[in-house]
Amino acid sequence: MITYQELQTRISRALDRLLEAPESSLLLGEDHSFYIFRTDTNAVLARGIQGFEAAKEKANQLRRSHGLKWDQVKFKAERKTKQFGVSADGRSFTNAYGQQGRIDYARNYNPTKGRRFRGYYDKDGNFHDID
Repeated sequence: MITYQELQTRISRALDRLLEAPESSLLLGEDHSFYIFRTDTNAVLARGIQGFEAAKEKANQLRRSHGLKWDQVKFKAERKTKQFGVSADGRSFTNAYGQQGRIDYARNYNPTKGRRFRGYYDKDGNFHDID
């Protein structure tokens, strides 16, 4: 049977191993792009700032230059945007998951849309209507 002392020692060793930060985790936010905005008006003050520390410094600089309070300026990581929908030439379609497919146009004309019915087949063979 294990004693309380041994259990406590094992737990503290396990926690020490978990809390040891490797070099790469110290730069966790340095590969992300950030944007800075005002909280009262939601106006974007700056975009495309690489790295957490750079965003923090830029937010402080903008706050001082605009004469704002600490809680009026914040920054967030920018989201990666996926381009989806019908391509410019009208021949391919990208869904929200990033999967691409060829668009098939029907013989029948859709009078409410002003064009032919269109859709695409996914990789499983299911048909999806675009309009």
